[in-house]
Amino acid sequence: MIGRLISDNRRQSVAARGLLRSHKWWLLRRLCQVSVLGLFMLGPLAGIWIARGNFGASRIGGVVTLADPYILLQGLFGGTSPAIPVVTGAIIVALGYLLAGGRAYCGWVCPVNVVTDAAFWLREKTGLTRDRKLDRRTRLAVLVGTLLASAVTGTVAWEFVNPVSLLQRAFITGIGLGWTVILAVFLLDLFVSRRAWCSHLCPVGAFYGVIGRASVLRVSAARRDACTDCGACFNICPEPHVIVPALKGKGSPLILSGDCQNCGNCIDSCPVDVFHMSGRLGGGRMPATATQGQQG
Repeated sequence: MIGRLISDNRRQSVAARGLLRSHKWWLLRRLCQVSVLGLFMLGPLAGIWIARGNFGASRIGGVVTLADPYILLQGLFGGTSPAIPVVTGAIIVALGYLLAGGRAYCGWVCPVNVVTDAAFWLREKTGLTRDRKLDRRTRLAVLVGTLLASAVTGTVAWEFVNPVSLLQRAFITGIGLGWTVILAVFLLDLFVSRRAWCSHLCPVGAFYGVIGRASVLRVSAARRDACTDCGACFNICPEPHVIVPALKGKGSPLILSGDCQNCGNCIDSCPVDVFHMSGRLGGGRMPATATQGQQG
């Protein structure tokens, strides 16, 4: 039964390294996503108010205010004058993603990522290969469009259709437009194009991709000389174009593109341990302890 559930892109890794090591980063991401969503749901469902608000703006423990810098930017375009705590909260979040990688939000926090990953897994299992080609720059156009819409309407325009916000409301109320939008995203990724929503259309991913260009934490193809060209990393990566310069280039082994989600899929799927988490300061080199382990 478990064998049928394993992604085809992880099979070589499972055979070489075992089930747990081949799903380490996947499990950590799911735990993070469920935990973040759970914190927001504890209040309305159980009366335990650790986090009040939503993914756009929240107050943690009644002490710290956090705000999505993308939401703040839309508000500024809409003509609002944000309160100091909101500005401070947006700066805290932006600095966090400057460290962790902007699109780490997509892979580690956004609950819609679970939906799109499920659609990708089902495409693989059912052999759906029809793929309408979409330009990933489209999400930048949508990003600009949301800012212009905010300026014209004087609102935070994206929040009216944001699948993340709608999903959270749907969990609380049990009904509503949220489930319809989430189903639409799932069907889009399943039948129209591989990773259509996250990789080609979502303006939130586009915004955090801009922040992510300067992030410190990076995936490194430190052992790229060991690559067997099995293709598992390219097939499983939500943004496979980010891997090429690091894996096949002659320069830095770090994946430097802002499009990278730091999701760890490439680490999980590689049967020969080409990839590991690193950072700009380390230059992408394999940690000494890991190198000794490989030699041993």
